[in-house]
Amino acid sequence: MYRHRQLCERAVDPLEIAAGLEAHGVTDRTATHFRHRDVFSLAEEMYARAPRAEDRTEDTEDTEGPGKTDSTGSTGSTGITGSTGSTGGAASRSEAPDPLRARADWAVLTLLPGFLCAAVVAGLRYTEGRPRLAVTVVGVLAVALGLRAALSRGPLHATWAWSPTPSTRAWTWWLVAYALLGDGLLAAGIEGGPEGLPTGDSDSPWPIALTSVLALTAACAPAAWCAHLFAVRARRRLTTSRALEEFAASVKPLLLGVFGLFLCALGGLLALSGAVLDEPVAYAGAGALGALLLLARLLTVHGFTHAPAVVVAAAGAVETAALLSVYAGRLPGGRALARPVETLTDAWGTGAVPALACGAAALVLLLHATRTLTRASAHAARGTTP
Repeated sequence: MYRHRQLCERAVDPLEIAAGLEAHGVTDRTATHFRHRDVFSLAEEMYARAPRAEDRTEDTEDTEGPGKTDSTGSTGSTGITGSTGSTGGAASRSEAPDPLRARADWAVLTLLPGFLCAAVVAGLRYTEGRPRLAVTVVGVLAVALGLRAALSRGPLHATWAWSPTPSTRAWTWWLVAYALLGDGLLAAGIEGGPEGLPTGDSDSPWPIALTSVLALTAACAPAAWCAHLFAVRARRRLTTSRALEEFAASVKPLLLGVFGLFLCALGGLLALSGAVLDEPVAYAGAGALGALLLLARLLTVHGFTHAPAVVVAAAGAVETAALLSVYAGRLPGGRALARPVETLTDAWGTGAVPALACGAAALVLLLHATRTLTRASAHAARGTTP
């Protein structure tokens, strides 16, 4: 208790102490040395014994008048009060409103990127020449600002301490840009082009995958709701679990279910976008990218920033290397550099490159998430969402 006194003093319930002990390497086996069956039981005793700042304030107020007692009828003692480990005032703290409840502000903001992207796509369809260029420039800035606003609030918001690094943001934007232009540029490079910049018309030097980007921006809304659902359900299971293993076993299916729910929503948005724009849909590439971005954001929001940064950068580097190898194959003696990518695209199409790069990266993050997001310490931090 002396070693973790600050944790005990600031905790609002025993669950925070249990999560903090777990984060410091205390296991159920360690708890048995203190005559407790698990970390949760140990945390309950520590919570009951440790004086907290609000308890000391209440005790000071009680001593100002003779004969005054606290709400439990005691004189401010902090003994253990049973297996629940609660003291005077603990019930009122547990009845505090859930900070992860749904709010209209972030729910509306998550719809903004998809709405702005749809407006830009409509503008590109009905303009040409310089007006189309102006729509493109203004549209890109508007969608970028819309995404920033959507990520500034709600379940997808990361605190300043857990904010992605500039390099991670750059690689993320590169992955989105590749989803828009990469497949067309890769196909044009294999055929000996391109002979100019993309125009968005049917006779463009290389096609633009508007369907993928429109679906990905619109998927910001289901991503936020899935993250909210996971956070709320995980907190509820944290309150009912009696051991760390029990909590991890109950949260893992929840994580996989939320992940599958998002993939279904993204697939529906891809099909809808393809039908509205009357364009082919890159289900594999766009779906893998959406899965990667969701898992990276979930891990970042819960404080795990290193793995998403490394994996997202690796996926972007693979796509960059694939593009460069095709154009490097035009150099004297460099034909062998382009052969692996050409063989892959001949067999599976240009969409195989982002599908493999982002799919492998998403699989790595999914395995990492099943180990990290199932810890109690990943859900005990306060202030991760406004």
